Amino acid sequence: MNSGGECDDASAVALLTAGVSLLERGLGYALGNLSLVTPATLANPTPCADWDLRGLLLHLDDSLGALCEAAAAGTIAVGSARPPIAPAASADPVAAVRARGRMLLGLWSGSDANDRETISVGGTPLTAAIVTSTGAIETAVHGWDIARACGADRPLPEALAEELLELAPLFVSAADRPVRFALPREAGVEAGSGERLLAFLGRDPYGWP
Repeated sequence: MNSGGECDDASAVALLTAGVSLLERGLGYALGNLSLVTPATLANPTPCADWDLRGLLLHLDDSLGALCEAAAAGTIAVGSARPPIAPAASADPVAAVRARGRMLLGLWSGSDANDRETISVGGTPLTAAIVTSTGAIETAVHGWDIARACGADRPLPEALAEELLELAPLFVSAADRPVRFALPREAGVEAGSGERLLAFLGRDPYGWP
């Protein structure tokens, strides 16, 4: 891997085959940061400019729901919100994300999901490794967003961030900016993998909150 987060073909293939493991680790980090959330912090701004913390948690719940669909049925519907798994999710989005996260871990550890090679995303077939690796990036980075919105400094685990940084250029192109992701930022020559991943995805790894 070079300093810009690019990876060679052999490295990318090896990391893609570990997609479920990456997803589990990213989800574990994100769920751990839910303990920081209080009723008072739900209105706080987040590094995602379009959402306050409540909105970010509801978005994460929907994203985890999509990954549950992928594991259970081998398909992800595009363009429609998923019903919350927890009652009154908007009133307690932390409970909703926790419940969805537990369901996700159970589904992807099952034999049916492990045997799944492709997943249809809006009618387009993608490998299960691509879907789970993409989910790992989104889940882990939103876990960091949660911590930052609560005023906490909980860096992305360095080993996880290093692996996700290898994969991020495969899934985020110029066409994704500035709609899905902001323009990349400079992380600095002394930055670790976590800071470089966040900067690549358009976040300021140092200036928030």
